Amino acid sequence: MSHNRVPAASTRAPAAVLALACLLTACTTETPAPVTLTVLAPPELSDVQPLLADLRRETGVELRMEYVEDADRALVPGQYRHDLAWLSTDRYLELRAKRDGYPGGLPTGTPVMESPLVLGVRGRAMPALTAASGGRGPTWADVADRAAAGVFRFAMADPDRSGSGLAALVGVATAATRTGGALEAAQVSCAPLGGFLTGKTRGGQSERDAVAAFTDHDDVDAVIAHESTLLTRAAAAGPQIVRPRDGMVLSRFPLLLLDPAKREPYQRAVDWLLAPTAQNWIMEHTARRSVDPALPRPEPLRPPIGNALYFPARQEVLDALLSTYRDLTTGRAQRVVYVLDYSNSMAGPRVERLREVFAALSGTGSGGFDRFHLGETITVVRFAGGVLAERSVTVRGASDLTALAGVVAAPADGRGTAIWSALEHAFRGTRWEDATGSVVVITDGENNAGASADDFLRARAAMPEAARKVPVFAVRLGDADPVELDRVARETGGRLLDPATSSLLDAVRGVRGCR
Repeated sequence: MSHNRVPAASTRAPAAVLALACLLTACTTETPAPVTLTVLAPPELSDVQPLLADLRRETGVELRMEYVEDADRALVPGQYRHDLAWLSTDRYLELRAKRDGYPGGLPTGTPVMESPLVLGVRGRAMPALTAASGGRGPTWADVADRAAAGVFRFAMADPDRSGSGLAALVGVATAATRTGGALEAAQVSCAPLGGFLTGKTRGGQSERDAVAAFTDHDDVDAVIAHESTLLTRAAAAGPQIVRPRDGMVLSRFPLLLLDPAKREPYQRAVDWLLAPTAQNWIMEHTARRSVDPALPRPEPLRPPIGNALYFPARQEVLDALLSTYRDLTTGRAQRVVYVLDYSNSMAGPRVERLREVFAALSGTGSGGFDRFHLGETITVVRFAGGVLAERSVTVRGASDLTALAGVVAAPADGRGTAIWSALEHAFRGTRWEDATGSVVVITDGENNAGASADDFLRARAAMPEAARKVPVFAVRLGDADPVELDRVARETGGRLLDPATSSLLDAVRGVRGCR
C-alpha cells in the first residue's frame, strides 16, 4: 500500500517564504526598546498620569512629567531643558520667537485634546445674565455690562501669572472689538476691559486657584476657566457652563518635540495618544474633548464649542493687554474728562447724538463693553465762548449717572467756540497725580474765542508731570478744523477721531480711562 507523502523540500519552502516575508516587513514579536522622555507640563495635566502608565506598558515610552506653574509661558525658544513639552497652547512660544527674531524653527507640535475657556455661573445668577442677553445666550458684552454695574462678580486667574488667565483676557478683549478678527495692539482699550474687570473680585495665581475661590466663596457669581476644569473641579458647586456667543479661546493641548533626536519615541507616543482608546479615556477622565470629531462624546461634552476666537498674531498685543490690565488693577483712580461743545451750531442732530452716546455709556442704551463702571470718575465740561458748566461724579450707582444725564440734557445755545480755553480749564480742574485717564474733546467748529492751540500747548507744558502724561482725544464733528485738532491730539499722545466713517459711539467708546 502506498502512502502519499509530501516531499521534504515542500515542507521547508513555506518556512523559507515566511522568513523572507518577516525580513521584508520587519515583523517582530518584541516591543521597541523602552525610553524615558522628560516633559514640561502645567500642573493641571497631572490628571493624565494614569493614562501614561498604559502608554509606557504598551509602547515602551515613559513620559516623565515635570509640572511647572504657567508652563505655557515658561519656554524660551531654543533654550529647552526637556525632551518634550505638553502645554495648553504653543501660541505664547510662537509669539515670543517671532518677537525675538529667533532664527531656529519652532518645535513640531501635535494637538492631543481640546478645551475652551468658558464661564461657569451659579444658578442664582443665571436668570439675570440670560435676561441681559435677550434670551439669545449670554455674551462677554453681557458679562461686562453687568460687571460694570456692580451686579456680577467673578473669579479669574491673574493674567500676569497664568497663561489661562491671559488667554481669558485675550478672549474678552477680542470679543470687545466686534470685528471677528485677531486682536491688534491698537484695539486694546481700558474702556471695555475696565468695566469687565470691575467684576473680578477673586482669582489667584492659577486657574485652580480661581476655581477654588469660586467653590469656596458663595458671593462669587461665576468663574472663568477651561470647560474641563469646571466639569472636574467645580462640579460640587453646580455651575452652569456658559459658552459666550461672541466667542472664546480654544486650548488644544499640543505635545511638542523639543529634542529632535527623540522623534521616533515622540511619534510612538503621539500615535498612541491619538488612537480611539486613549482619546476616549481622555474625554471620560479629564473632561477634555477629543481632537477626533468622529468619536462619540460623553453627554457633558456634546454642546458645540461655538465661535473660537483668533489668537493675537504679535507679542506686542499681549504686552499691551498686560499693561492695560496692570493699569486697571493697581488701585489708581480712573478718570475721563469730556469737554463738550455746546455752541448753537451743535443744536439739533449733533447734540442729540451726544446725548445718545452718554445714554449708551450710562447703560441705558446699548451698554455692554461701553458703559461707565463702578469707581470710574467722569467729568463733563460744557463750553461755547467760555465754560458753561462742569460736573464730576464717581460712579457708585444709577443716581450718579442720572446726574450726568442732566448735564448733557442742557440746550446747545451758546455763542462762540473757545475749544482750547475749555481744554486748559479741564486740565487745571482735574487732579491727575493719583489717577489714570484721558480727556476727550468733541466739537463741530473752529476755535474763535479765548486761547489758541499753541497757548494751550504752552500752558500744558508748564503743568505737573502727571497732567502732561494725559492724552487728549479729539472728536471732529461738522466743520471742525481737523489739522489743528489732530496736531494737539498727537502732541499729547492721543489721536483725532472722525465719526464721519462710523458712529459717534464707535469713535469714543475706546478712548477713556487709559494713558
